Amino acid sequence: MKPLSRFILTTLAVLVFSAIITGPTAFAAKAVKVGIVDCYSGPPSTYTNDVRDAFKLAIDKINASGSLSRKIEFVTRDSKFKVDIGLSAAKELIMRENVDIMMGTINSGLALAISDLCKKEKIPFLVTFSKSAKITGEKGHRYVFSLTENSALAGKAMAESLAKKPYTKFWIGGDDYEYGHAIADATWEHLIKIKPEVQLLGQSWWKVREPDFTPYITAMLAAKPDAVIVATGGADCVPFLKAAKATGFNDKVPFIMHTATELSTLKPLGANGPEGVLGTSNYFHYFPDSAENKAFVSEFKAAYDRPPAVGALYGYLAATFIQKAYATAGSFKTEKFIDALEGMTVDSPVGKVTIRAFDHQAMLPMFMGVTKKSAEYDYLIADDIIVISGEDAMPAIEEIKKARGM
Repeated sequence: MKPLSRFILTTLAVLVFSAIITGPTAFAAKAVKVGIVDCYSGPPSTYTNDVRDAFKLAIDKINASGSLSRKIEFVTRDSKFKVDIGLSAAKELIMRENVDIMMGTINSGLALAISDLCKKEKIPFLVTFSKSAKITGEKGHRYVFSLTENSALAGKAMAESLAKKPYTKFWIGGDDYEYGHAIADATWEHLIKIKPEVQLLGQSWWKVREPDFTPYITAMLAAKPDAVIVATGGADCVPFLKAAKATGFNDKVPFIMHTATELSTLKPLGANGPEGVLGTSNYFHYFPDSAENKAFVSEFKAAYDRPPAVGALYGYLAATFIQKAYATAGSFKTEKFIDALEGMTVDSPVGKVTIRAFDHQAMLPMFMGVTKKSAEYDYLIADDIIVISGEDAMPAIEEIKKARGM
């Protein structure tokens, strides 16, 4: 036998023998790969950057701890808040990057499109900001999980607050896309159930990234409602509040807007943000005043030189659920990962958070407050905070079954 042939055979023998004696750990070097599609350009990035940054912070700690036999890696793609761009990016991450898990996105229409793709490809999809109730409701399935509150939860919370106010005549104004209609419908449908005497005077719908809200605000004021339900998404929350301040809208009529009290919304406005706006959020860096939240804020500020906003909670939850699900499953197989996630509970800065097994919706508390100036911060904060538990905010399983035609 020629020397070269002997060398090749010897090398192969060594490799085979090595694989036999090392067993499954020989393949431990393969990392778990997470693909994140989200909007990292324009106004929505004020929300999404915190998701990514908190996820990285938590993943780095998990990798350093060695709690899993594989490292967790992630790659990101910018959707530019476009469904077609984001869906193409998701396909590329699944088909070419071979990601094990998908994450994202702040655009509800895109989240539904990626969810459908992940269902076909049998890839777990962790939704970290989109609010459409359809994600875990009507369009829910085995491979999609929502780690943020959805429009059904937020709408129910806002309706409960509005029902306690002396308002009966309402106007609805919002972004003319999936999330805008979803949050408005959820709020109104629940409000009319618990306070049948309310009236809807009319509605105004504008395109996403509307450059001038003044004509819409003028029309809403002309209708003289007792209050307005503002249904804006991530791209328009900050611009709308700027317009509300500039036109005095917040001084002329009460209005409620989900995420209006959230740091990502209020910080870009500075101390000149509109006061007296009612809003809801899952997280404030100054509330709750617990040891867990203080530690989370301290770590995040040390890493990024800024306090964490609500997106940081979602990023933290994503990393924590991923680590615990793989550890609980004792396997890196997709189906076992999903089985472990269903009904799982983890600790978080806002307390224990459970993913409801039936619909894969995280049961998050809602914090409702009113925007107010603060001597401690150079931006407005939430005052008079009311806590609505995740259990109380969740839609009944019977409602989910009905939405799915079960």
